[in-house]
Amino acid sequence: MIARAVMVLGTTSGAGKSWLATALCRWYARQGLRVAPFKAQNMSNNARVVPGLDGHLGEIGSAQYFQAQAARVRPDVRMNPVLLKPEQDTASQVIVMGQVHDELRHVPWRERSNHVWPHARAALDELMATQDVVVIEGAGSPAEINLHASDYVNMRTALHAQARCLLVTDIDRGGAFAHLYGTHQLLPEHERALIKGFVLNRFRGDASLLAPGPDQLQALTGVPTLAVLPMWRGHGLPEEDGVFDDRATGPIVNDASVRRIAVLACPRISNLDEFQPLRSAPGVRLVWARHPRDLDGADWVILPGSKHTRADLAWLRTHGLDRAVIEHARRGGAVLGICGGLQMLGHSLSDPDGVEGHAGAVVEGLGLLDLHTRFDAHKLLRETGATFSNAETFAALDASASPWQALAGVCALGYEIHHGRTDAQPVATQAAPLLRRTQAVLHDGEGHPLGWCKGQVLGLYLHGLFEDAAVMRALFGAQAPSLDRVMDGLADYIDQHFAPGALASLIDGA
Repeated sequence: MIARAVMVLGTTSGAGKSWLATALCRWYARQGLRVAPFKAQNMSNNARVVPGLDGHLGEIGSAQYFQAQAARVRPDVRMNPVLLKPEQDTASQVIVMGQVHDELRHVPWRERSNHVWPHARAALDELMATQDVVVIEGAGSPAEINLHASDYVNMRTALHAQARCLLVTDIDRGGAFAHLYGTHQLLPEHERALIKGFVLNRFRGDASLLAPGPDQLQALTGVPTLAVLPMWRGHGLPEEDGVFDDRATGPIVNDASVRRIAVLACPRISNLDEFQPLRSAPGVRLVWARHPRDLDGADWVILPGSKHTRADLAWLRTHGLDRAVIEHARRGGAVLGICGGLQMLGHSLSDPDGVEGHAGAVVEGLGLLDLHTRFDAHKLLRETGATFSNAETFAALDASASPWQALAGVCALGYEIHHGRTDAQPVATQAAPLLRRTQAVLHDGEGHPLGWCKGQVLGLYLHGLFEDAAVMRALFGAQAPSLDRVMDGLADYIDQHFAPGALASLIDGA
């Protein structure tokens, strides 16, 4: 049996494709169907570790990871066979079927399509052969006429799967009807025939005021508008690009019980989706920090992962954020570094083999942890269980008011994606003279250190910390809504706002 394919296309990037595809995965899964997500190529530095080929682990975009969870199926590399992870404005790491392919990095985009499409096509065929429904997500717009001949992510995939396509637009940006009509008209006639419905996303106001627009659009194109989705900011699903919606969240009131958390938003940030639970946690106000003033009043400062640690560290220095973070720690504020953020917190970084683009001299870190990181050509990918040290270890770190003491003895599940190899290397630093010593406080099942603490400064290689229920209970006394509840909420939402029977009709045999 060959699965039915439902595909979500967008008039632009950021129109809501990932969100809608995730909701569709859960809606069809709740009908008792076998469902899998698919996106031929993703471009994002938000990635997850999943099962790959021949027993090896690999990487896929976080959006497809969450869509697999919505579909109630274990994610694997076939669901996102090609992943591009931007490292510079004009260069990306190319990952095919979960593994880095350095030889493709320098192949021009149009030529690269011929190399990677066979992998994407084979992965799609395997999913179509084993599922009842495959929910496919497109990329950007399918009607970029200068790129159309080489674009395999949108209509080439749609034609291969004979997908029934929804075309979604962000009406909050304005020009929604023109976007829908123009996209439809720029496609060749045989590709237009695959579009079965329009979706107006992020609508604010009275939907009746849209009339007669949807009817006029259908008269022009033959395609009905199947849903008008009201603006919904707090749905709980991480944004695919991390800070697409970078408004501060949480209480604004001046209340000592409100924890103010500032996450540094560097240019090469990665895996920011892991902070979504903080956006929903009770008593937390989360802000994205790009200037020193954004750290004013913060209780915690978080340095997230980075696709290019040295470049982002230089960016921090250019904007004065390095001094702001150090001063925050000196005043007794909590600091957390994850992966690339951990590497920045150390006293030095070296890249003798040019893993981050070119070989360079040893770079000075922020000096808040007595660590040295050396970048290695081999990328470590693994799903990881780790345990924090006992209360006595934390108590010895001269951190009487540290929030990290609450993690003592907690077992956490997460994942690792990094080139750096970090070791403790005690030195006398001027950056943090008031902090006593660096101590390993997080270890994997084999006893290898994955996290170090010094006073109120904590650095970890473990991603996914705030997605772990035990960690959330320890730090906040309560946990944000579970991801499973979030997925059900998305399915309920589209069930309420799509035309009756529309979702079922996309997979019927007619």
